[in-house]
Amino acid sequence: MTASLPVRPVPHAEAALPGRARLVMTNTASRVMLRLLPHLPDAVKRLLLGRRTVMVDGNTLDTTLQFMLAAQRSAGVNGLVASSDVAVARSQLRTLSAMIDAGISVGVRDSTIPGPAGPLPVRHYSPVDAGVAAQPAPLMVFFHGGGFVVGDLETHDALCRLLCRDAGVHVMAVDYRLAPEHPAPAAVEDCYAAYRWALAHAADLGADPARVAVGGDSAGGNLAAVVSQLARNDAIALPALQLLLYPAVDFASDTRSKTLFADGFFLTKKDMDWFRDNYLAGSALDVADPRVSPLLADDLSGLPPAMVLTGGFDPLRDEGNQYAEALAAAGVTVDHRQFGPVVHAFANFFPLGGASATATAEVVSAVRAHLSRA
Repeated sequence: MTASLPVRPVPHAEAALPGRARLVMTNTASRVMLRLLPHLPDAVKRLLLGRRTVMVDGNTLDTTLQFMLAAQRSAGVNGLVASSDVAVARSQLRTLSAMIDAGISVGVRDSTIPGPAGPLPVRHYSPVDAGVAAQPAPLMVFFHGGGFVVGDLETHDALCRLLCRDAGVHVMAVDYRLAPEHPAPAAVEDCYAAYRWALAHAADLGADPARVAVGGDSAGGNLAAVVSQLARNDAIALPALQLLLYPAVDFASDTRSKTLFADGFFLTKKDMDWFRDNYLAGSALDVADPRVSPLLADDLSGLPPAMVLTGGFDPLRDEGNQYAEALAAAGVTVDHRQFGPVVHAFANFFPLGGASATATAEVVSAVRAHLSRA
């Protein structure tokens, strides 16, 4: 158990936002842009962008995302992390996430389950479609992204609602402990405990105990991969599926995509370094430990079927692709799809339309198909 002691956050490489006034101005501009963006025709976006296109590695950046990134830069924001102050960074991400409202209606109930360090908050999303709700549906145990430092049940509420409604599954989102207050492997311990609880209590949620999956985006994809490895190592029931959305799976290596997209494509190198340093500050684990970098595990055989989704303009693209290839080489069933026009976190941007919406819809449809066959 990791004690909840005061921790000095590792400084972000960029200066903190200078005061509440700057944050208010940024949030106001973001709110206007995010509400307008889904309704602007591509031709208008291209005109406003000066008809410039962004092409890298044979991929053309989606116009909606290009417009979003340009608006972000014009508001003085570059990257996912808004402040070197951890509390401010968490609050800011929660505020921005709330501006992207998908308006999806499903059953929602907050509760807690036993965790390794005390009660662990979870949120259960249940299908309301009569045809789905009439019989036990699969259960997806979902771990949110945010670099193990930011993110919570609120920042990923829209994505969990979409998975629940359109994939026809129960979703149990886990509010695991965050760094730097709780460095690695606290998040792993919480997520593994949540998965084991779900195996034992899926029927209590109205779900099918034989079809319990794990999933997550970015850091959450890392945690889903690690939980799958731990389940195999401990010879307990494996997840029916591991959904790995642009997962961070190798903290020890540099890749071409980390260099190509180090700045200007939502997730920056500065962000990634800040997340890593906070996650491992005070931890007994190093970057090569499989609980931190699951790609570096000695043996990837015997793992559950995996969906690995990557984005063409994501610095995590290459390590996600490498993990998909390594799983397949080890005999694991892999559904690997790379969506060329999108950036990191595209699944959170689906309400904005464009390629993010198209890619996310394809992912959710595939989840439904995979779990219907499990």
